[in-house]
Amino acid sequence: MSASGVSAVAIAARLSAVGLPTRVEEHSRFTTVEAEVPETLSAESWREVLDVVAEADRFGLLATSLNGRTLWAVIRKTVPTTGDVGGPGYQR
Repeated sequence: MSASGVSAVAIAARLSAVGLPTRVEEHSRFTTVEAEVPETLSAESWREVLDVVAEADRFGLLATSLNGRTLWAVIRKTVPTTGDVGGPGYQR
């Protein structure tokens, strides 16, 4: 598992500890965490949730009348700082 995957699993575990069902997906450039947020989440739990997702590179809340509220967080995979970063055929 990538470093972003490890971070995402840690974020998901902390969100689960608050009582939010989570899912983690690994992609080629980042790992995502999504959690369903109930309408009845207390102010104290919200503070904990915000502390948790602040560790991600980006986060947000998608709220719709049809699907409820989904919290999302993105953790980018690190890009190598040396070597052939541009890939084959990359010209400077």
